[in-house]
Amino acid sequence: MTLINLRNLGVTMGAPLFSNLNLTVDTGDRIGIVAANGRGKTTLLNCLTGQLEPTTGEITRARGLRVGYLEQYVPADLLDVSFYEAVLQALPKEQVASESWRVDVALDSLDVPEAMRGRTLAQLSGGWQRLAMLARVWVTEPDVLLLDEPTNHLDLAKIVLLEDWLNALPRDVPVIIASHDRAFLDAVCNRTLFLRQEQSQTYGSPYSRARAALNEVDASDERRYQKEMKTAQQLRNQAAKLYNLGVNSGSDLLTVKTKQLKARAETLEDSARPSYRERSSGSIKLANRGIHAKVLLTLEDASVTTPDGTLLFKTGQQ
Repeated sequence: MTLINLRNLGVTMGAPLFSNLNLTVDTGDRIGIVAANGRGKTTLLNCLTGQLEPTTGEITRARGLRVGYLEQYVPADLLDVSFYEAVLQALPKEQVASESWRVDVALDSLDVPEAMRGRTLAQLSGGWQRLAMLARVWVTEPDVLLLDEPTNHLDLAKIVLLEDWLNALPRDVPVIIASHDRAFLDAVCNRTLFLRQEQSQTYGSPYSRARAALNEVDASDERRYQKEMKTAQQLRNQAAKLYNLGVNSGSDLLTVKTKQLKARAETLEDSARPSYRERSSGSIKLANRGIHAKVLLTLEDASVTTPDGTLLFKTGQQ
């Protein structure tokens, strides 16, 4: 069953972020959105929630659809509120008295310790704050769940917890995730959208397999680009020769042919370049360039504490 349908969607903010995007979101979908920084992932999520109107195209949502959106930041007015209260406040006011049990269910599902629930968000680590925001979204029982960089601030244990939690969700609730964490996307997604300025690509597989398929498309585009650039250069060289002949002979016909060859070269270049420019968009790469320094960092009796001052460990000399 299709819950959200995007048709020819595009957003321009000074320059186009993406255009001609077609996508359906069905029950059971776990869609990972991948793009270079600043290339429209959050913007697309805001369009899906209705917070932002697209520049072109349309979005059709199932009637009465409830969209839950995990944004990247904690609202400032929640920092002095307890973990439990922050989640409770997400419930509609008329449900607080009778439905507060849903808060405990949400917190239990995320393995939030009892001692943690009474602390204010300002006292919590970024990882716990992230889970608090997720619980706030989930307690509202959304039909579609949107997550913007959900692994930000999470340590490895919490990332595994989040993976397990997402994989245990009812399959009729689709999840759309914007993330740079390729291992996380592989663990929780069954579809991947590579968001690009003009030629976004969607694959019915997790990130790694989708990326391999996209690499093949990009390699084919690269070969086509190089071939068309070579042809364009040949046309320009021929135009230059004809121009010289035309100047020397005063032939109007040669002048016309020169213009035709230049126009053909420009057409080839203009049609090939947009795809070529986007080849690296959405790639996630980790590289080891080599470090030659013998000492990178020295720690002497460095203490690591929680926001409320609880000592976690002390390094000694490292």
